[in-house]
Amino acid sequence: MASVDSSIQLRTPLSAAGNEYEDVTTTSVHEKKRLTGGSAKHQELRAALLADMNLPLRQTFYPLGFAVEILTNNVDVLHAAAESFGHRRLCRGNTALRVRVGITEGGTSECLSEPVRREYSHLYSLVVDAENQALLDLKTCVSFLWLTQSSLRNRLYFRYNFLEKVVYLLLGASVVTDLHAACVSKYGKGILLFGDSGAGKSTLAYACARDGWTYTSDDTCYLINKLKQPRVIGHSHRVRFRPAAKEFFPELEHCAITPRMEGKPSIEVPTSKLPILEASAEASVHAIVYLNRIATSTATLIRLPAGTAALRSRQELFSAGEIREKHEKILEILSPVPTYELQYSGVANAIQQLDLLVQDFV
Repeated sequence: MASVDSSIQLRTPLSAAGNEYEDVTTTSVHEKKRLTGGSAKHQELRAALLADMNLPLRQTFYPLGFAVEILTNNVDVLHAAAESFGHRRLCRGNTALRVRVGITEGGTSECLSEPVRREYSHLYSLVVDAENQALLDLKTCVSFLWLTQSSLRNRLYFRYNFLEKVVYLLLGASVVTDLHAACVSKYGKGILLFGDSGAGKSTLAYACARDGWTYTSDDTCYLINKLKQPRVIGHSHRVRFRPAAKEFFPELEHCAITPRMEGKPSIEVPTSKLPILEASAEASVHAIVYLNRIATSTATLIRLPAGTAALRSRQELFSAGEIREKHEKILEILSPVPTYELQYSGVANAIQQLDLLVQDFV
């Protein structure tokens, strides 16, 4: 006996003439179960996926000046987003980025570890455990964060390890390119300060700001994509120091230590509470300086070959696949920028050399 289809497709006339038809399907019992959610076991399995979480709360924020909408089911997520991004207002085009954050009940009261990061081409994940993780597609800029109530309760942990990380990854995949550099300006001429960890980027940038320079960032800048001349955005609303900076700057003596995104201890202080005369969220790049702190009684600037900054910045990229290829092309804009190595020991001598350098561009 021939097999029988589970559904029968009929054709019924739409007009009296009977020459126009619509498709009408008589659905089997099994098909109805599938369309309406199936068995209780099926619905239980689907619920476990958290694929249909209702996210009724939403608000738009402007990290780096770009619009990003946060959708969630917990108002504390929006409060955390306000702490991370509430200092900025829209100054650039709408990016149409959305970040979805679903919060579930429960979770451990123990301190959670840093997320384990994995990346393949344009796919990226942040995973702590089965209940706390984030998945991102950096090509389409689709993302979702699943976290427990207890993870959200530790506001700094949630902001640094998940919310800010995801938002800046999405922005870095679409409208900006990350640079591990500080930035200060004088006479409207911006200087990027590159260097290995411990080279003194944050310390020198802040020292310049105390000395009358315009402050843009302490150790991370974002190169704006698709411009003809290099221009960066920074976190000009705050400065992050290593605890040892208290030895150099007495105004930090009573500042508390807070964890960084990477888990390193740091002192985070709003620029409004520091003796910084001027701060700017953006700066045009006129020179690039690589810091080399060595035992010397003087400070010396050494000109480096053209293209050095683009080459080194490409080597420091964390992106992969198509996203990395895009970033490598964007970084070529740094090739013609005058680039130097600054050998120094004391901050005062270093600032003096930067003063002489910036005067060449006036």
